Amino acid sequence: MRKRRRPSNVPPRGAGILAGQRSRSVPFEFVIDALAALAPMTRPMFGCLAVYVEDKIVLILRDRHDHPADNGVWLATRAEHHGTLQHEFPRMRSIRLLGHAVTHWQVLPVDDPQFEESARRACGLILARDPRIGKVPKRRRLSKSTASASRGRLKRARGS
Repeated sequence: MRKRRRPSNVPPRGAGILAGQRSRSVPFEFVIDALAALAPMTRPMFGCLAVYVEDKIVLILRDRHDHPADNGVWLATRAEHHGTLQHEFPRMRSIRLLGHAVTHWQVLPVDDPQFEESARRACGLILARDPRIGKVPKRRRLSKSTASASRGRLKRARGS
């Protein structure tokens, strides 16, 4: 049986990723570039792009058509840091999409005339390892069926 050959003008699967190219759907790509020294990892989250540095989630990049008022760079922080961060980012505010309660997430809104400057300043704080930005996510809980299956595999591996 003959192998099917890929046409020469079609790059191999994953070639763009290996070459360091990013998909066009990365919002505010300059943020990822600014954090490059820390080798950030990204993951899709809620139709946005979560940015991790080591074990911490530091930002979410959001540019969507629904709830455009919350588009921008979301900072992962804690309520006790809101006041000091507010001095550095006067237009920072709570995310309206998450309701009226104060949350650990704050947004640097894209409609701010100083948006890019503020986002770059936030990246500078992350690069400096500012403890006000970033949270280690809680571990996911396993469902009962997954936990049960994991225990069964562990018992079999131990020879119990």
